[in-house]
Amino acid sequence: MVSDLIERVCAERELECEAAGEGHWVVTLPGTHKLKTTCNLIVGEHALRVEAFVMRQPDENREELWAWLLRRNARMYGVSFSIDGVGDVYLTGRVSLKSLDEDELDRLLGAVLTYADESFDSMLEIGFGESIRREWAWRVKRGESLANLQAFEHFAAKTD
Repeated sequence: MVSDLIERVCAERELECEAAGEGHWVVTLPGTHKLKTTCNLIVGEHALRVEAFVMRQPDENREELWAWLLRRNARMYGVSFSIDGVGDVYLTGRVSLKSLDEDELDRLLGAVLTYADESFDSMLEIGFGESIRREWAWRVKRGESLANLQAFEHFAAKTD
């Protein structure tokens, strides 16, 4: 049964997993750049749908970000980047219930975690670069901590 499989895989990998209704689970994936990614697993009649919020709509360079995401999609497994009606970025995918086993679910969850986490800083740079630069400059001017902005030092510090 799919529900047993989802709960077993999450428990074995020590992932926070919560039932959110019949045939729907919310799994929290811990990351390094994106500290956590919430992944919805939704069981349909024939397929498991995977949906994970990655980033809110960009403030700038939308077309550049969307082109970057499309190029990334060509190299990805099981899920792909998509946007909703307001431009928020998600990872989405579907897998046939007939082909779903422990290894495939592990690969899908690993793909969501990997793609969300390793892409996050680049996505923020493209979509929120000016905001990051302003925040960096403001913190430097006030002597505030730059600890949570260190991933952006290579381009934000150029404003000093």
